[in-house]
Amino acid sequence: MQKARIKLTSPNFTVLTSICGKILDVAQRTGVKHSGSIPLPTKKLVVPTRKSPCGGGTETYEHWQMRIHKRMIDLEADERTLRRILRVEIPEDVHMEIELKENK
Repeated sequence: MQKARIKLTSPNFTVLTSICGKILDVAQRTGVKHSGSIPLPTKKLVVPTRKSPCGGGTETYEHWQMRIHKRMIDLEADERTLRRILRVEIPEDVHMEIELKENK
């Protein structure tokens, strides 16, 4: 039996939550042990830009921010379960990483 660790990252929180739900639904239907949808710290990317295009005036800045949400799911998965998980349709803005480890 293998242990699979799935890491999902996305700037869109609602899409990420729905994908996690679909993966956990597949895990429950196949009957594998899972510890699911563990939220990891959100990464905030902040870009300060100057409001004034020319050099004069007061220095006022706008701060643009993009948040990257992360989730982690651990499964004790067999090959059949992993194939079903890979069939789940994942949008472009969601990044999925699967790590496989041998159980000892």
